[in-house]
Amino acid sequence: MTARVDRADCLEPEVPLSPREYAAAAQAKLERSVWDYIAGGSGDEVTLREDRVAYDRYRLRPRAFVDVSHCELSTTLLGRHVSFPAGIAPMAFHRLVHADGETATVRAAGAVGALTITSTFASKTLEETARAATGPLWLQVYVFRERKVTESLVRRAEAAGYQALVITVDTPRMARRERDLRNGFSLPSYVRPAHLDEGQRAGLHHGRSGSSTLADHAERHHDAAFTWEDLAWLRSLTSLPLVLKGVLTAQDARRAAEFGIEGLIVSTHGGRQLDGAIPALDALPEVVEAVPDRCEVLVDGGIRRGTDVLKALALGARAVLVGRPVLWGLAVDGADGVERVLATLRAELEEAMALSGRPGLDTITRELLHRSADFPYHPTSHDKEMA
Repeated sequence: MTARVDRADCLEPEVPLSPREYAAAAQAKLERSVWDYIAGGSGDEVTLREDRVAYDRYRLRPRAFVDVSHCELSTTLLGRHVSFPAGIAPMAFHRLVHADGETATVRAAGAVGALTITSTFASKTLEETARAATGPLWLQVYVFRERKVTESLVRRAEAAGYQALVITVDTPRMARRERDLRNGFSLPSYVRPAHLDEGQRAGLHHGRSGSSTLADHAERHHDAAFTWEDLAWLRSLTSLPLVLKGVLTAQDARRAAEFGIEGLIVSTHGGRQLDGAIPALDALPEVVEAVPDRCEVLVDGGIRRGTDVLKALALGARAVLVGRPVLWGLAVDGADGVERVLATLRAELEEAMALSGRPGLDTITRELLHRSADFPYHPTSHDKEMA
């Protein structure tokens, strides 16, 4: 007599398929203070939610009888080939969610041919990350009051082979992030800003309720007096392309282009800085229209699906940057989790292009979009965590 085998016993463990599933699995694994640090925004988290909702206000207008037997997704970013127009946004302290930290993230990006932007506050050194990279790699830089700290980062990035510098412009000070204040957020002992020396790390590991060690650190070290005039000093340090991250207006976009800036990232810092700021997707068209083609425009904030990427491209973005879903994938399954998140996004973009009758990136135009101004959206509590 043959024993009955339950089919369920033969199935592989479930792998998350969607951003919602990755978020839920990551939240279940992480300490609450770490999850809140990743998921949260500033103030009432209005911009955090609106960054996501902005994508849902657009509907797609597909075309029929188009040859979509092959869809071409590859492009270049500042002259470097990428397999599809998406990359990893700069985010601090990847070791908060996985021991391999940024080296796992950059390996995953290389496996799918995507750009990585590593943070000034990475938890692996910029040299370690560069050694693990097989795809394009840029370094995000904050301007510190001690200019020699910023200058050292620039020199090290050049020596390690980074291809561009991303200057964050929206953080002269850190906004009030109430989740972090409530948790008294500080870094655990095994996580440190690996690019910085001991003097620059001081105070990050001993928090108390009602304060955030990261906000205190920014107040002590970020240069809130840095202006357009000072940008010439930064340009004098390097021949690497400069990209400004956090530009939301045509006025600043034009000023950057006049200065010779090679790229812009339209961004609200993931809803973590000025609460009530215009969503990044809504700011994208005016920024694109304000600069010449030689200045490449990217956008981040709220990207969850391939259709989101399609909508951003239709509004003029050269590429998108993905933030929180990368950390969810890293928390769930290290480099393999990040690779699955990025590979799924690429597959979804290809599907969306085929089903909308856009076989190449050059065929994705605003004619694809219909904006529904009165989109009836009522976020659930889980939607707020997903923002």
